[in-house]
Amino acid sequence: MPDLLPRPALPGAALRRWRQLHRVKQSHAAQLFNVTQSTVSRWESGALALDPIAQQILEQLLAARLDAAADQALARLVRQSARPVHLVCDLTHRLLACSPSRAAQFARPVSELMGRSLWRFATQQIIDQECALDALGWREVLAPPALEFASGSNDSSLVPIRQSLCRWTRIPLSDGTAARLVETL
Repeated sequence: MPDLLPRPALPGAALRRWRQLHRVKQSHAAQLFNVTQSTVSRWESGALALDPIAQQILEQLLAARLDAAADQALARLVRQSARPVHLVCDLTHRLLACSPSRAAQFARPVSELMGRSLWRFATQQIIDQECALDALGWREVLAPPALEFASGSNDSSLVPIRQSLCRWTRIPLSDGTAARLVETL
C-alpha cells in the first residue's frame, strides 16, 4: 500500500475555508507560510500549486483535533459504542477514537495506534474511494451525508480489514476541521 495519502484536489480552496473559519487574513496566512500575500492569493485561486513545505503546513492546520468539549463527547460516544466503529482525521487518517469491538480486531493495544495514521492498512477499495472523494464533493459544504462501499480485505494482522460493507460519515468538528466515522456494516 502507498505510504502517501492522496492530497485534496483543491488545497487552495481548503486554505481559504480554513482562513474564513478562523478569521485569518491572507497577510497573516502569508506569515504562517513564510510567503507573500500574493502567493497565498494565487494558491487560493488555483493559479499556483502549493510547494511540499506549504502542503505540510496546510495539513497541520487542517488536521482534526478533539480539543472542544463537543468533540470530546463525540470521541466518548465512539469509545462507548457496541458497534465496530472508529473515528479518524478526515485528512490524515490518524486514529482519534475507537470502539471496544473495533479495538478487539487489532493485534496491538489501541493506545499504540492512537494518533497514528491507519492509511498504511488501507485496501485497494479504500484507496479507490479516497481518491474519488473530491469528485463526490466530500469536502464541500453540501457534502454527501455518508458513503457506503465494499471495503475488500488486507493482509495485515496488526489492523486487519475483512471484506465487508463500510460506511464513512464526515463529521465537521468545532474548529472547522473534519473527522470521519468509519463503520463496518
